[in-house]
Amino acid sequence: MVLHKEGRMLYEGVKKLVAENLDQLAKDKIIPVFPTGGNKDPMHRSQESDIFLKALRSVWDDHSGNMVKLGQILKYMDRIHTKTDKVPEIADAGLHLFLKHIIRPPIQQHICSAILNQVQFERDGSSINRSPVKGCVDVLLSLEVDESSLTVYKRDLEPAFLRESEAFYKAEGLKLTESCDAPEFLRKVEARFESEDSRTHHYLARPTALPLRQILKDHLLTPHITGVISMPNSGLDNMIDTDKTDDLSRLYRLFVSVPTGLPTLKRSLKESVARRGLEINQTSSGEIEDGDVAVGVEDEGNKGKGKVRSTASKATQKLELALKWVQDVLDLRDKFIAVWERAFNKDREVESSLNEAFQTFVVSNEKSPEYISLFIDDNLRRGLKGKTDAEVETILDKTITVFRFLTDKDVFERYYKSHLAKRLLHGRSVSDDAERGMLAKLKVECGFQFTQKLEGMFHDMKISTETMAAYKTHITKTTAPDIDLSVIIMTSTFWPISHNVTPCTYTPEMAKTCKSFEQFYLSRHSGRRLTWLPSHGNADVRVDFDAAKIELNVSTFALVILLQFQGLAPDAFLTYTELYEATNIDHTELQRNLQSLACAKYKILKKHPPGREVEKDDSFSFNAGFTSNMRKLKVGTVASRVESGEERKETRDRIDEERRHQTEACIVRIMKDRKHMAHNDLINQVTRQLAGRFHPDPLIIKKRIEGLIEVRIFLDRDPLY
Repeated sequence: MVLHKEGRMLYEGVKKLVAENLDQLAKDKIIPVFPTGGNKDPMHRSQESDIFLKALRSVWDDHSGNMVKLGQILKYMDRIHTKTDKVPEIADAGLHLFLKHIIRPPIQQHICSAILNQVQFERDGSSINRSPVKGCVDVLLSLEVDESSLTVYKRDLEPAFLRESEAFYKAEGLKLTESCDAPEFLRKVEARFESEDSRTHHYLARPTALPLRQILKDHLLTPHITGVISMPNSGLDNMIDTDKTDDLSRLYRLFVSVPTGLPTLKRSLKESVARRGLEINQTSSGEIEDGDVAVGVEDEGNKGKGKVRSTASKATQKLELALKWVQDVLDLRDKFIAVWERAFNKDREVESSLNEAFQTFVVSNEKSPEYISLFIDDNLRRGLKGKTDAEVETILDKTITVFRFLTDKDVFERYYKSHLAKRLLHGRSVSDDAERGMLAKLKVECGFQFTQKLEGMFHDMKISTETMAAYKTHITKTTAPDIDLSVIIMTSTFWPISHNVTPCTYTPEMAKTCKSFEQFYLSRHSGRRLTWLPSHGNADVRVDFDAAKIELNVSTFALVILLQFQGLAPDAFLTYTELYEATNIDHTELQRNLQSLACAKYKILKKHPPGREVEKDDSFSFNAGFTSNMRKLKVGTVASRVESGEERKETRDRIDEERRHQTEACIVRIMKDRKHMAHNDLINQVTRQLAGRFHPDPLIIKKRIEGLIEVRIFLDRDPLY
């Protein structure tokens, strides 16, 4: 027929036959199985939808098979006639005919409703036969409604599917928040995400996954993240407290998928750390009242002993609170870091928020620099005993982590320098390697200038050891003094010592020994001056009591006091005034040392009359009847303790004075380099340079600039401004 120019008749005739066949198939196979919609039972409705979709797919398969066969038979027509008349090949015409005669009302509406019914049935937790659904979706994807490649699936099914999904998940989000706790909510939401991904992968078009996922985010997550994360007894705090790592990981995965999720998580973490930090700060700041310590009934002879014990107990408890504060901070940080590593995928933004929260509550405790220094001091004195090098390194690293949160590092430096000096002078460091390791870590954190004086203290200890070895060699060649002497030579600019020397009149034997060393030292170093500091020294002295000889370790002042009783009759008395005139020790130090010798645990002296306080009209005698099961005793040991309010005020005043000098030095240093600067630029530059030690107040910087201009005339104003 094509050869006889009758191709059009053949083409139109075939189309007519195909159309008639499609109408007959629709009438025989599809229309009889329309879902009735009258039965409300979900299972029955699913079965009806399944039968209908199978029928539609059967008609499509039958039609596709017929069109393939026709295409093979009518190849010549497709090659000649369709090109001449510019009409679609017979296979493409078959698709158009299927779209016209099958995908039409009411079949068209039933297709969408049947597929949506199966999706809803599956969302409600039931199982469906996915093959018919997939088959019909493939049919809709194969049929294009216009030349822009818009498919029936994109035109009809996807919009309806997304509308149904939006309504479903909007209601689902509200239902879950009302009926579930936080972990269960997160599990069910994650399960919904996974099920929808599976659905689009197995029987819907993959391009539908993106808008569908956005619907889940918009209606399951975004409106409810704040409420879920703060749920009482199950929210973020509860999950952290109960170590629910899996639930926290799920929370993180879901929250980072929405724009408001990560900011909400960061804010909640900061609030959690701040609340826990406030509790730690409140615990550490709890003051112990005198009435909190039980004091027994006292007789006249022991009057005041209970209060002495009460005062000591109070100081000890304050120290324990300080150490507990640092340990609690370390434990809290360990907990949150563990959560961050295991559940939050080591997210840097989350880490930054945690650090900011920790810094806020650490800085809010004005005693934190002192507490951290006390914690390091306690560990380096006794806490590291029996620990391996790796364990020591871990403890020091954790301490440095808390140290990083401090903004006033110069305050910490002052306390650390004082505690280090006591450890070095009294030989209380557990490990010299640990001391130097801590110093190296501080140097890495804050630079050479921060640790310069601390390193100078270690250098002094080394030089002192070498000097004493040389002195020992020297006295073997000359006349050795009666007292065995050990001296630590401290460079005054390195050590936190007062330049006001406390007076003390040594006994002749002690003076002779000091003179021997002084002559030796000055013969080796010209132009130097030695100043003896008895307030920092201690001595070992063997005392003959009636029961036994006992070796006492006492302060240098206490030794001078004890030597005043040497050679006296057993029942002889020395008045406070006589002791003061003989020793020339400052009243405060004299009273403190007499109290440790006569009123504390070991009563080496007897006070007359008995009592807890040393008065200027008291008298003292040697307690020859003193007994002890030990042959070596330490009297009046110096231990690190929390500063009193008055001491803290003095420390603060000294720090403020140092800051004024540092600020002025920084201003002069900058101006010598820049020569000319705007006022605000100078303030900003000074703030940046001093930030490593403390955060200077701009008003203080301004006052220091004014002082350098008006008083000290280091700077001058530009006359043009």
